[in-house]
Amino acid sequence: MEHLCKYLAALSLAALLFGCAGLPPAAPVAPLLHDELFAPSAEPTDAGDLFALSEEMQRYAAAELRSSPLRLDPRRALIDALYTRGQLGLRYDASETRNAAQAFQARAGNCLSLVIMTAAFAKHLGLPVRYRSVLVDEMYTRQGDLTLASSHVNLVLERPPAPLHSGPLEPGALMVDFLPPEELRGQRSVVVSEHTIVAMFMNNRAVELLSQGRLDDSYAWAREAVRQDPRFTAAVNTLGVVYQRAGHHREAEAALRAVLAQEPDHLSALNNLVRLLQHDGRQAEAQVLGERLAQLQPQPPFHFYDLGRQAMAQRDFGSARDLFKRELRRQPDQHEVLFWAAQAAAQLGDAAGAAHHLRQAMENSPDPGSHGVYAAKLAQLRASRMH
Repeated sequence: MEHLCKYLAALSLAALLFGCAGLPPAAPVAPLLHDELFAPSAEPTDAGDLFALSEEMQRYAAAELRSSPLRLDPRRALIDALYTRGQLGLRYDASETRNAAQAFQARAGNCLSLVIMTAAFAKHLGLPVRYRSVLVDEMYTRQGDLTLASSHVNLVLERPPAPLHSGPLEPGALMVDFLPPEELRGQRSVVVSEHTIVAMFMNNRAVELLSQGRLDDSYAWAREAVRQDPRFTAAVNTLGVVYQRAGHHREAEAALRAVLAQEPDHLSALNNLVRLLQHDGRQAEAQVLGERLAQLQPQPPFHFYDLGRQAMAQRDFGSARDLFKRELRRQPDQHEVLFWAAQAAAQLGDAAGAAHHLRQAMENSPDPGSHGVYAAKLAQLRASRMH
């Protein structure tokens, strides 16, 4: 797959950074949680069925995996059955983070969903699994007035224990990833526990519900994510944003400062805390943190994109094109920026450039809806060039 597979962090501005050995201990969870401020969630928020196989998955495993020839490494049989042969027709879809059964039924998911689905089959087959966060640059998207940052996870299938397989095994561990190998070349990764993967899933659900304005449900998922892995600072940051959106600023500040106690340079928490302090009229405190944030991140995500949109509104299409190019140097696969770069090119009479950017936007679209919009725009452009 050519798209960046994601798990998310939410905020007014959020980024995902990973807790690892050597960090200060996580803040106690209980003082950060305030169930009394929210109504009970309308949906279950436990992860008990996260890796559960549906009946359809069990039938598929029996037909395609258990019956694989003994000469084939069972890990390779799993990879071939799910991805290499292409018979499942899996597609990338970032519109919703799904559990294993949901991803299999939809034949779609982001990389976290597909990692969970693959791990579920591996567990079913008794194959050892290791999860990794890949340290690629975060990719930013927007949903309404939320800016979301996403990063990448994959998994490794370790060599199975000898009694599990009597035939020859491929040497070493086998990595399962949904990015092209060239995009991963030279990238570092950190091993994460299954507790962290579960927390990532819960945090994604919290972010998705937050973007829909469902604060009670979002809080419930963020709460469970923090409980699952207190070191996963993205979830604590999301919890702070939920409090902030619900008007509970004291609780929001406590959560954001807990993130910064673990990771002093956490861009998302810094950004969110600056905004919170500014809103509360604490300008001196906000200025100190704002200056530090500006040193770490001189231009926020979408800075040149926003300037480009302003230039488009003023019909200064040449400046808009140049500004979109600057944003694309930072986020080369950002579909919204690519779309607006196409608009600028079209206004400047550069039909070939417009088509190129639209194709890229379509290839990097996060969900079928966006893909359809860009495909229609590209078809419209091609039709106009024929007349």
